[in-house]
Amino acid sequence: MVGWAVALTHPRHALDDLLSHPVRFSVVALLAPAAQIEFSFVRDRVEVTDSMLSKQISLLEQAGYLKVNKAFIGKRGRTWLSLTKTGRRVFERHLAALREIAAGDGSYAAAQSKLG
Repeated sequence: MVGWAVALTHPRHALDDLLSHPVRFSVVALLAPAAQIEFSFVRDRVEVTDSMLSKQISLLEQAGYLKVNKAFIGKRGRTWLSLTKTGRRVFERHLAALREIAAGDGSYAAAQSKLG
């Protein structure tokens, strides 16, 4: 196939590897509609330990998908999580690709053939 350019049209190519982990996907999905959410709320909703959530948050933060804000309310430390613009954009693209794959109707191929 030398000289042939193959267009990657299947929506799986738009999936983000970091979001393929169920806990990371769940965290990002929970944060998507919110400005920010407290760590303990995310932990309880996603049903993971503090340690597991901290590890996944660290990976998302290193990728630039998530921002961590720490503050004190009275004498208690609080940690707040929010998606960055990049994180929100990556999540929306990932979710759109999942929906397109789940539709299973091959509409992505038809749309690409109209463009090309």
